[in-house]
Amino acid sequence: MTEVLFYHLTERTLEQTLPGLLEKSLERGWRAVVQAGSKERVEALDSLLWTWRDDAFLAHSAADDAYAKYQPVFLTTDDENPNGAAIRFLVDGAVAHSLEGYERGVYLFDGHDAAAIEQARECWKAEKENGHDITYWQQKPGGSWERKA
Repeated sequence: MTEVLFYHLTERTLEQTLPGLLEKSLERGWRAVVQAGSKERVEALDSLLWTWRDDAFLAHSAADDAYAKYQPVFLTTDDENPNGAAIRFLVDGAVAHSLEGYERGVYLFDGHDAAAIEQARECWKAEKENGHDITYWQQKPGGSWERKA
């Protein structure tokens, strides 16, 4: 059974939140896939991960990269998992067709976007029906997380 987490972004943006979550995943020894809702978002995340901190970057690749299987983070709009990731992040409206085979699935959604909230509710229902262990986390002021459900 895959553990599925829903992160309700209320205090910080995806761009401020995702790199830290990826870094923590890599510290656990997990490779990661980030599935975005659009090619444009993948391109934006590709740029972000190279420059997200002055003293660090997150090594990664995106679709059509011949070396994707060697990278700790892979960015895509599809269901592919060429790097054998243990964790899958779903952002910007992306929906997993299946999270089977992953240790963890993570939906990040904008708490200021009514459509994103509604979509997260639908994904919650679907993942619950799939029998996954689900938790819901909401950002607190300052960016830390509080488990709500």
